[in-house]
Amino acid sequence: MMRFVLSLCFWMYCTGAIAQEAYVVVDSIAISGHKRTHIQVILRELPFQIGDTILLKNLKERLEWGKQQVLNTGMFREGEIRYTPSVNKTNHIAVSIQLAESWYIYPTPYFELADRNFNVWWVDQDRALDRIIYGMDFVHRNFSGNRDRFQIKFTNGYTRNYSIGYKLPFINRKKTLGIDAAVSFAQNREINYATTENRQQFFKDEGQFNYHRFRSRFSLIYRPKLREQHEAKITYDDNKVAENIAKDLNPNFFLEGRSQQRFLSLAYTYTFDSRDCRPYPLKGQYFFASVEKDGLGIESRDRNALTFSSRYGHFLPLSERWNFSFIGRTKFSFIRTQQPYNDNRAIGYSDNDLVGYEYYVIDGPDMGIINTSFRFKLAEKRLCFGRVIPIERMRELPFKLYLAVNNDIGYVNDPFDFGANSFTNRMLWGKGIGLDAVFFFDKVFKIEYSFNHLWESGIFFHFNMNI
Repeated sequence: MMRFVLSLCFWMYCTGAIAQEAYVVVDSIAISGHKRTHIQVILRELPFQIGDTILLKNLKERLEWGKQQVLNTGMFREGEIRYTPSVNKTNHIAVSIQLAESWYIYPTPYFELADRNFNVWWVDQDRALDRIIYGMDFVHRNFSGNRDRFQIKFTNGYTRNYSIGYKLPFINRKKTLGIDAAVSFAQNREINYATTENRQQFFKDEGQFNYHRFRSRFSLIYRPKLREQHEAKITYDDNKVAENIAKDLNPNFFLEGRSQQRFLSLAYTYTFDSRDCRPYPLKGQYFFASVEKDGLGIESRDRNALTFSSRYGHFLPLSERWNFSFIGRTKFSFIRTQQPYNDNRAIGYSDNDLVGYEYYVIDGPDMGIINTSFRFKLAEKRLCFGRVIPIERMRELPFKLYLAVNNDIGYVNDPFDFGANSFTNRMLWGKGIGLDAVFFFDKVFKIEYSFNHLWESGIFFHFNMNI
């Protein structure tokens, strides 16, 4: 009996303590500035809805979280979330969201460098104009007002490419399921057929296309929570290279001297993302993990790989101006047989970079990278151009400027490299300083002065337009 009385007293004490905590109830949510975006798309990104009860001590954090979620959709360049007490109800609030939409439509001439980054094109390729990809790229980032992305691209020059893609984040009432599909065809007269001394080797024949690529893919996306996403993707690839590349220059390009490669792939990806600003985060965490099987069914003889890759980022504000960034990346191949050269890429491709190694690539089935950076905010300004700019949404240019101190390490394991590339199977270290400029909410420009483990140094440029 005494145990029952004590338990009852403890329960009454706990419930009373909880009841005494101040709270508010969301009475209404008013949204303005969404000229094209449907209101349901915005509401889907909020960590609160009408009727929700929020502890008063958590209210500021919850509103800031909602602002970050809405801006990270890429649909809006600016946003504010405020609240006011309800007139007739105690502990009730009215939430108001003021937004300024981004520019959604980009029917622009397409211009891109064929090389991995600007620095390779400027130095290694001597600013060669025939390495420019040009054409037309039509991108609508909010095609029907549902945050759906539609893209058609036609390019010529270094790469002849035709592609079409469509992504719809929501296909069900709960807005938890989405789809993403694309088809592309590309041809190149020049091809990167091998890596020697940690640099890409190229072959070019003006009289014919030496590399043909066809790809179709379809993804089903499941997003049960604001910060979590699951994706299942199936892809079909059909690639061809010229006979002299497969037979003479590099028989391992597709392995065994084959000039054609066809295979199906199936991949599962999990993503957790609590970053405040995805293109240049200052706070929050990011985790990505993927398992991909290349080669399924009757097409598996051309490609047989099972690969795990991951990425973890932690972004920590140290003070009002100081910030620390940590990013770790891994890749591991479960099938330990030699893989085709074209599918054996590690550091130097995509965003798997080390500062100071912009001119190099390191190939291999296994990889580990750690990127760290201390960043200090030098300035935060807003430039006003007025009616000089005809497009109203671009008349103001908010920007932030940071000083960055970078320190990166990386390692690539390649059991099939027999001395041709000295950067494999050893520790790599890059370090340097830089200036990072963030325009609007998601356009990033970096200029860096960096060293590698050989103490080779240089000034390097990096861009992220987030289109």
